[in-house]
Amino acid sequence: MSNTDFDGIVYDFSRFYILTILYEGPAHGYSIIDKFKKRLKKDISPSLVYPFLQLLEEKGHLKSTLKPVGKKERKVYELTERGKELITRLFKRFSSIVSTAIEPSLDVCAHCGCKVYEGAHIETIKGKKLTFCCKHCAATYKTE
Repeated sequence: MSNTDFDGIVYDFSRFYILTILYEGPAHGYSIIDKFKKRLKKDISPSLVYPFLQLLEEKGHLKSTLKPVGKKERKVYELTERGKELITRLFKRFSSIVSTAIEPSLDVCAHCGCKVYEGAHIETIKGKKLTFCCKHCAATYKTE
């Protein structure tokens, strides 16, 4: 799939987040709207959700089946292999963007070298202020 297919389908955060909900497992339109609202504390219009689901289905990223949900029968959407590949590429792209944005604010553990975003353990050892990911790494560093 080319980047034009990519960009033509998912060009805003709302659509990206709809895909992340579907990545968790099959869902019907109302459950997607409900999860979106509960998790992001933001309303999403059915007029955005349903046409997007239809587009994804037309492009082969989703398949739908009618299933009983409570007393009603609902159209339940599920990612196809092609859809899973799409979301995997989107996750990689998003991860790259986030990494670029937060990389400058990361500390590196003086013992194990892992990157620490927040909550670093700071100790002064031999007059030098050092950053660790946890107190266990600090203790191990002191004994080496």
